Amino acid sequence: MSDARVESVVRTITEGCIENEKYFGDLDSVVGDGDFGFSLARGFEKVLEQWDSFDRSDTGTFLQKVAVVMSGRIGGTSGPIWGTAFLRAAGQVKGKQEIAGDDVVAMLRAAIEGIKARGGADLGEKTLLDALAPMTETIERELAAGSAPADIAKAAAVSARDAAEATRPMQARRGRASYTGERSIGSLDPGAVAVAVLAERVADSW
Repeated sequence: MSDARVESVVRTITEGCIENEKYFGDLDSVVGDGDFGFSLARGFEKVLEQWDSFDRSDTGTFLQKVAVVMSGRIGGTSGPIWGTAFLRAAGQVKGKQEIAGDDVVAMLRAAIEGIKARGGADLGEKTLLDALAPMTETIERELAAGSAPADIAKAAAVSARDAAEATRPMQARRGRASYTGERSIGSLDPGAVAVAVLAERVADSW
């Protein structure tokens, strides 16, 4: 994966989040997490505003800058969690000009560990992990099977969506499905849906 491809993925995620702000906002009203969609979209808007000024000397440096903007511009706990995820991913590819499949998995696993560390929670207790962890496992399996990049992206999107849908019957513990409250049985985890929607956007653009 080239630097240009990484930039394309990040930009697709950014634009997709902004365009889906209303959808995320509707989810907020269901689960009581009042800043998830709004602050996430605002943070990504700041990323777009500063896009042309980002250092592109290597992929890690680029992702590190995205992390700094996300951490500083998204309100509540969402910013530090997303920022830490990008920062941990950046550390895996610092100085690399070409990103291989194994690097992608390493970046995602580092992001997962960053979310867990920032949230002080285990794998089952943070909203983004509901879809992000299964999606990462799918990517790893598809890579091992020798699948084409476009097929890997599609499989990752399907996995993330299935994982998000699987949160519907779960009774949330405090802090699991939203950073400010609890999810009732029958409602989707907003973080898992966010990951699914963004993964689908990436797959569509591949």
